[in-house]
Amino acid sequence: MKIIVDFFTSLKLTAALLAFAIILVFVGTLAQADEGLYGAQAHYFKQWLVIGAHMFGHKIPLLLPGGYLIGTLLLVNLVASHIYRFEFSTKKLGIQLAHAGVIVLLVGQLSTDLLSRELQMHFTEGETRNYSDSATEYELIFLAGDEVTAIPEKLLKAGDELKIENLPFSIRVKEHWHNSDMNFRAPMMQNAPPLTTNGIATSFDFKKADDVKTMDERNVPAVVLEFLTSAGSLGTWVASDWAGDPALVAGVRNGYAQMGADMAQKVAAQLLAPQTIEAGGKKYTFTMRPARVRHPFSLTLLKATHTVYPGTDIPKDFRSRVRIDNAQTGEKREVEISMNHPLRYGGYTYYQYQMDAGQVAEQAGRTPSSVLSVVRNPGWLTPYIGCAMVGAGLIVQFLFHLVGFVSKQKKK
Repeated sequence: MKIIVDFFTSLKLTAALLAFAIILVFVGTLAQADEGLYGAQAHYFKQWLVIGAHMFGHKIPLLLPGGYLIGTLLLVNLVASHIYRFEFSTKKLGIQLAHAGVIVLLVGQLSTDLLSRELQMHFTEGETRNYSDSATEYELIFLAGDEVTAIPEKLLKAGDELKIENLPFSIRVKEHWHNSDMNFRAPMMQNAPPLTTNGIATSFDFKKADDVKTMDERNVPAVVLEFLTSAGSLGTWVASDWAGDPALVAGVRNGYAQMGADMAQKVAAQLLAPQTIEAGGKKYTFTMRPARVRHPFSLTLLKATHTVYPGTDIPKDFRSRVRIDNAQTGEKREVEISMNHPLRYGGYTYYQYQMDAGQVAEQAGRTPSSVLSVVRNPGWLTPYIGCAMVGAGLIVQFLFHLVGFVSKQKKK
């Protein structure tokens, strides 16, 4: 027991963990160029052990403790030192308070990593939303009347066959692409054979693409599925976020606008065409979309405002005026969200993220729209509390020594 206590309370362990943390941050930062921000976070900082690293276009053999392991050992090291080594006295009050603040910071970071969510809310003027979309997670959904069945994308692994309890068919996953490209199969063009002979794959070509590397881009997943019943196969289909995300559909429509408004609208309409199968006496419409989080209240976009500096096209201000409707509390009020003035409501924080409004949108004939970044972080106060404790502890400790030093000088 003494050996274990000595190990976990050792200052050498603290120094070693901090050194590994510096190395991990350095390697993880360089790896972002090859793996992207979210990929590097998952590979280096949200892991117990890091095996291999991607840097400068090459895979480097490397073995490092991951962020979870370093953080957990640092937390145990600090708590054990508090219990076994620190002197609980007025003289050491500042040191105890400062170290307790560091513990709060570590616990807060862990809670943020486990409990926080980053979402987005897309709407045009006049639209109401009572849900937010995930920025990184997706789901395959089946609609049958008011019944909605959602399957997380992470369960759709190529080669697997899924049997969902309330679906009268099984799902065989033939292909799963974390990111994909899509092209319209234009008439009179040299098109490759369609990926499948059902649904949107007859009008669009889908193919696997490399994962994105920057925060300005995002992956667009696609899956090739076969639906099976006891009577036989219902065919092979493609489900992709290209068809399930209104923002992506709008982007496709705008991309084909140079070929004429009618052509752009036709392409978008084909992409949005419902894909339906029949089984168990029901019709099921399916698609892939960003995972949704429902709220017990709704927001309505009343006005999206985008202003620029006079005589330039440099953005000056982005503002979204929204109305909050909460049936549970009877609350109904209007608030304005701007770049540096987020809305905090219902445990969520709404930041102004993107906007398509102003003169450019008007000239293009588009309805003004806004995108809010929605963050839920139950531990958002812990960094402030932890930093305040560390600062207060250092001040107390320095003042204690300063007062003692002054007192001694007066006696002399």
